[in-house]
Amino acid sequence: MKGGPVSEPFSLRGVAVPAFGPTALWSVGLGATQPVVALSARDLGATVAVAALFVGIGTVSELVSAVPSGVFVDRVGERRALVLAGLADAAAALLALCAPSLWVLGLAVALSGPTGAVFLLARQSYLTAAAPEAVRARAMSTLGGVARVGLFVGPLLAAPAVHRFGAQAAFAVAVVAGVLAAGVAAASPDLTAHDGGARPDRSADRVPVREVVRRHRGVLLTVGLGVLALGLARSSRVVVVPLWAESIGLTAAQTSLVFGAAGLVEVLLFYPAGSLMDRRGRVWVALPVTVLLGLGLLVLPLTASLAAVGSVAVVMAVGNGLGSGIVMTLGADAAPVHGRAPFLGVWRLLSLVGHNGAAVLVGAVAALASIGAASVVVGALTLAGGGWLLCWLPRYDPRRRGRDVLPAD
Repeated sequence: MKGGPVSEPFSLRGVAVPAFGPTALWSVGLGATQPVVALSARDLGATVAVAALFVGIGTVSELVSAVPSGVFVDRVGERRALVLAGLADAAAALLALCAPSLWVLGLAVALSGPTGAVFLLARQSYLTAAAPEAVRARAMSTLGGVARVGLFVGPLLAAPAVHRFGAQAAFAVAVVAGVLAAGVAAASPDLTAHDGGARPDRSADRVPVREVVRRHRGVLLTVGLGVLALGLARSSRVVVVPLWAESIGLTAAQTSLVFGAAGLVEVLLFYPAGSLMDRRGRVWVALPVTVLLGLGLLVLPLTASLAAVGSVAVVMAVGNGLGSGIVMTLGADAAPVHGRAPFLGVWRLLSLVGHNGAAVLVGAVAALASIGAASVVVGALTLAGGGWLLCWLPRYDPRRRGRDVLPAD
């Protein structure tokens, strides 16, 4: 679909602060708190096993809230949704900061799950409608890129407070980030007010989630399944690489060094990835992403040194970095005018199922065989997912088809 008529040419630079600022700030808070959730639970008396479950609370909360978040954005409007999500995120972080018990901490972590979905969906919905087809992928990859930059910066900002006051102090960064995100959204011009296509759907035009799925089941069952495979591959490497590194005797510090180098590569590639998708087509990114991630996972069990593991991790990071924004771009290509936000919520759900299924699949195969076998299995599934996308994606790629991907409704 294409955005509605606009009063002046669309410019990523012109909408940078209102379009990307709230998401960037929110991601700083998320980056600050992600590493300390389990540590905070331990400080409050949790066992190692229970502390690990606390990390999963936020993941499950985000998964469950993916579709409802899309409906919420559709009903209240994108700008108001951002303001409310920022305030809710700050409140959840404040609750975690002051949590006197594990129950309160668990509640705070659960409440933070839906806010992330709202931040991404609200701006993805706007950019889907407002960004011309020629720069759509760059818009989405930039949205994904600023989120990654925030995740990279967050732990650095939280480190001094954590060093001085303990793990829970990191939530103070998230409190500030949430308030600032809400403030930026409230103070910025309402981007959707100037674009008829970007306005929230009117009540008469709202489409129930079930109807959205029925109308667009074709793309959900084809490209959507490929998106699920991408989510599986991306999350699996985060589980497999540290476990394989431990199995060959690398220290935690060495593993952190590997992830630091890989993270830097990913941050540098988000804009080139969007440019490549816009200029050459979606397949030119989707295929390299799955091939690099899949081959990296297949080769990882053959490594036995820091240099070898680091090299494979960087290769996979190139693939993951090239994939910055690809899931959102493919969702934007397929999204209808009416029911856009609920559709994007369903699209995000497919990606999250892949992400959340990664740990389960890796754990199951590792329990039955070994962590090396798990890496090979996920690598093979990733390559299969790449072949699936190669088969179906050209039918929905707007650059190849030269027209709207789907009818408006």
